[in-house]
Amino acid sequence: MTLKRNILLVGAVLLASGGLAQAEMVATTVNDLNVRAGPGPQYPAVGLATRGSTAVLDGCIEGSRWCRVDVNGMRGWVYADYLQMDYGGNQVIVEQHRAEIGVPVVTYESTASVVPADPQPAPGDELIGPVGAVETITPPETVRTYIETNPTETVRLGGDVVVGAEVPADVTFQTIPDYEYRYTRINDRPVLVDPGTRRIVYVYQ
Repeated sequence: MTLKRNILLVGAVLLASGGLAQAEMVATTVNDLNVRAGPGPQYPAVGLATRGSTAVLDGCIEGSRWCRVDVNGMRGWVYADYLQMDYGGNQVIVEQHRAEIGVPVVTYESTASVVPADPQPAPGDELIGPVGAVETITPPETVRTYIETNPTETVRLGGDVVVGAEVPADVTFQTIPDYEYRYTRINDRPVLVDPGTRRIVYVYQ
């Protein structure tokens, strides 16, 4: 009986140590952000991860801010600047502490014959600001018509274009006649912005 019990104990220790060796890296989203099918804003979103969501982190692409995660069963890619992890008892941004945290390096190979050609923000580009609460709006069709007939140049920013995100101070907005909100184009996506708070209130698909 003693030998059998010892064997069982050894097996339990091996199982425990195996679990430690394969411990998941768990991060938290600091912004509302899209989980995308590939590492870039040109890839379609597979879902939205709200701020404070738990994300199991597989790893990040070397030389890129994009990381592969699993959020509530959604598997895809998000921006490392919007993920935080516990390190030494403090919450730190994954992108700023990848080496210390020991984030694995992963790669991505597109299975599609053609990847949408949408220029990506460069690694040093300014980031879209944190997400805050905004009033939900439904703009009239006349606003879309105005935007389509009065195009403006796109602004390249790092991060994800989502409702509630704060637009950096150096980005200029275009006035829409007889309408309280302004518009600009971020990463080729027309957005409506509250000029007072500089937060995105609507994103055109």
